[in-house]
Amino acid sequence: MKHLLRSIPPIHELQQDIRFQSIMEETGLESRELVRHVRSGIDEIREAIVNGSWSGPSPGTGAFLNEFFSRLKDCVAKDFSYTLKKVINATGTILHTNLGRARLSDEAIRHAAEVAGNYSNLEYKLEEGERGSRHSHIEKLLTEITGAEAAMVVNNNAAAVYLILRALAQNKEVIVSRGQLVEIGGSFRISSIMEESGAQLVEIGTTNKTHLFDYEDAISENTAMIMKVHTSNFKTIGFTKTVDTLELSCLAAAHKDILFYEDLGSGALYDFRKHGIGEEPHVREVIEMGADIVSFSGDKLLGGPQAGIIAGKKHLIDKLKKHQLARVVRVDKMTLAALEGTLLAYAKGEKGMLGIPTIRNLLTGPEELKERSNAFIQALTEKTVSYKVKAVPAEGQVGGGTMPDVSLPSYAVSLSHESLSAEQLATKLRKDAIEPIIVRIQNEEVLIDLRSVTPLEVETIIESLTMW
Repeated sequence: MKHLLRSIPPIHELQQDIRFQSIMEETGLESRELVRHVRSGIDEIREAIVNGSWSGPSPGTGAFLNEFFSRLKDCVAKDFSYTLKKVINATGTILHTNLGRARLSDEAIRHAAEVAGNYSNLEYKLEEGERGSRHSHIEKLLTEITGAEAAMVVNNNAAAVYLILRALAQNKEVIVSRGQLVEIGGSFRISSIMEESGAQLVEIGTTNKTHLFDYEDAISENTAMIMKVHTSNFKTIGFTKTVDTLELSCLAAAHKDILFYEDLGSGALYDFRKHGIGEEPHVREVIEMGADIVSFSGDKLLGGPQAGIIAGKKHLIDKLKKHQLARVVRVDKMTLAALEGTLLAYAKGEKGMLGIPTIRNLLTGPEELKERSNAFIQALTEKTVSYKVKAVPAEGQVGGGTMPDVSLPSYAVSLSHESLSAEQLATKLRKDAIEPIIVRIQNEEVLIDLRSVTPLEVETIIESLTMW
């Protein structure tokens, strides 16, 4: 062991090796940074020799140097590669929270890239040549699409809820049905965010039933708001009763100083109900029913970037814009550009909306997916016979805490490999493919759902499947 340790080349000798210089040139690393990696690599080898786990070539040999610089190159490549990277979503879940939710439209991507790579009129009025507001870039679009008097954007819907409660109901009572006191991903609880905001929660009704008289009985001199909360990723069915938007807006309107706020969560600007998909209310519909203010997410059913959109009465939106927290939760130029690119598609009507991947993927029917699956199978079997493959009926999901009770009739490609288990194949697709490919496993077979997979990604999946 001592002989092996003494044979390890010193750092300064490794620095003189031509391969050290080559790695510096390829990666653009400074010498001291690469030396740090060299030192770390030598320490690992020394430790492996001491504990008897070293199985590589003996130090002091040419084979050892080849092995060392090969490891060094791999280590540097790993340390300086992106950890946030593109993956192929073949799970059948469109708004997959773990995979980044909504995929942006081509127009939104182009607009965000253009704004990110250049200076912009983010807070500058080009016509007047004076300071402007970042809210102006999307407010007109949002008011036209939703029918609201005014609108603004913050960094997500949780921030929108917090800002609204803090600015409009601090030290005042907010009435909420017990059936809507939800907890969503990341332990976000309505009760907790209300406590943080300084608003006073007044719980009414029961978990499964809340009546209009429950709201009426709870109103006091200190009531500032009636709040209706989107229940996100769960739905109560059976012996239930809730009070609808119109009734609550009328109740609030009957009291001079009480607001009606509806947290819409998913934020549907497209009416999926006309296609028999879910029961999500259209934002414009809620505004027309008399809601004073609403909020919803940008990266769910809307199909845009992460954002919290607030729309409603102008005097309320103006108050929110002037609140000190508005600066804390404001969005950057790239988010605004991506959102503007998305909203323009809505403003163009039905044809424009179909350019948004989320809407397009949600509306894709099972027959089309069956055709895609069969075409995939044909292309794969022309290249390899290592798989048993077939098209099978499947169920897709909306995801992102949206429409939890809705399943999307679908078809998927079912795969089993001649020598790999389903778990092994799924792992290889996730880790060893040309691009990470995320799939489902069902009945010991890998399922590839093409609902949210592009034609180019189909080619990548097939190429990856022929690697083993």
